Amino acid sequence: SRIFNFNAGPAVMPEAVLEKAQKEMLNWRHSGQSVMELSHRSSEFESIRNHAENRVRSVMGVPDHYDVLFLQGGASLQFSMIPMNLYQPGKPMDVINTGSWTQKAIVEMKKIGKCHEVASTKKENFMRLPSQDELNFSKDSSFVYLASNNTIFGTQWPEFPIVKDNILVADMSSDILSRVIDVNQFDLIFAGAQKNIGPSGVTLVIIRHDLVDRGPENIPSVLQYRVHSKNRSLYNTPPTFGIYMMGLVLDWIHDQGGIIGMEAKNNEKAALLYDAIDKSDLFYGPVHHKNRSKMNVIFRVKDNHVELEEAFVKYATEAGQCGLKGHRSVGGLRASIYNAQPLVGVKALIDSMKKFESKIRI
Repeated sequence: SRIFNFNAGPAVMPEAVLEKAQKEMLNWRHSGQSVMELSHRSSEFESIRNHAENRVRSVMGVPDHYDVLFLQGGASLQFSMIPMNLYQPGKPMDVINTGSWTQKAIVEMKKIGKCHEVASTKKENFMRLPSQDELNFSKDSSFVYLASNNTIFGTQWPEFPIVKDNILVADMSSDILSRVIDVNQFDLIFAGAQKNIGPSGVTLVIIRHDLVDRGPENIPSVLQYRVHSKNRSLYNTPPTFGIYMMGLVLDWIHDQGGIIGMEAKNNEKAALLYDAIDKSDLFYGPVHHKNRSKMNVIFRVKDNHVELEEAFVKYATEAGQCGLKGHRSVGGLRASIYNAQPLVGVKALIDSMKKFESKIRI
C-alpha cells in the first residue's frame, strides 16, 4: 500500500498520473512502443513535447514572447547557464540571498563575473525574507536573482519584490504551479521538475525570447539558450520520459481547476498544518509568520530536542508518513506538502503529531 510521502524531492506524484503512465507504459497510444522507446525525432514524441509546452503556456498563462524550454542538468546547472548567458561585463549580478540555494547560485555566478548581494538574512539563519526597504540594488545590474521558495529554511515570498526595470530571474523549483503568478513580472523562470512538475531529470525554463541571444557565442553550444530555443529543446536527446510525465502532471493540474484550484488546495493544507503546529505544546514553527512556506513546512520540537525529533520521525514513519526529517544542514523536521500531497495526508500527519505529543506527556 502507498504511504504519505513528505520528501522535499524527488517528491510525491499524483496517483492519477502514475496510473495513467502505468497504463501507457508498454504501448503509448497504439504506437506499439513505450514512451521511453520513442525516438525524440519521431512525430509521436513531437506531439508529446508540443503538448507539454502548450499545457505549460495555458496553465501558467505564459505569453507568446516567452520560450518554453525542457533542459537537463537540474536546477543546479541553471546556476551556471544563467550567468553565462545573461551576465554583461561591468554590470554586477544582483542576488537576494535567502538560503542554501541562492548561496550555491552565488558561488557559480562569481566564477563568471561580479556578483552583488542585494540583501541577506543569514544572520537570522534565513528564518525570514528581506523587506523591500532592505534591498540594495546596483545602479546598473545584469539581472536580479531570487529563489521564490526555500525548501531547506521553509520561507516563501508572499509577494515578489519590486525590481523596477531590472531583469528578474527566479528559481521556482519548489513552488512552481502551486499558486497564481504573473509570468510577465519575470524575465526568466526555471524549475527542477522533481517537486511539483514531474520526475527528476528535466528542468523547465521559461525565458523572454529577446534574451535567448544575449549570451556570447563562444560558450559551449549545449549551454546556450539560443541553441535550445532554435532547436525547440531537441538540440540533443532530451529527457523524453520526464517531458511526457510533465505533460500528464499538467493535465492533472488542469483537471483540478488549474493553478487557481491548486492554490486553494495548497492554502487549505498549509493553514491546517501550521495551525496544528501553533497550537501544539510540543512542536513550534521557527519561520517568521508572514514568510512561511506553503510548500515546505519547517517545524521543531520545543527546545530543539534532537532526540525527540528523531523519535517523532520514527513514529511517523511507522504510521505511514515518510520524509519528515529536516535537511541534513539544519536538522529539525520538515513536511513538504507540494501539489500532489493530498489533504488526507496532511490530516494523517497532524494526527501522528497529536498522538506523539500525548505519548510524550505520558
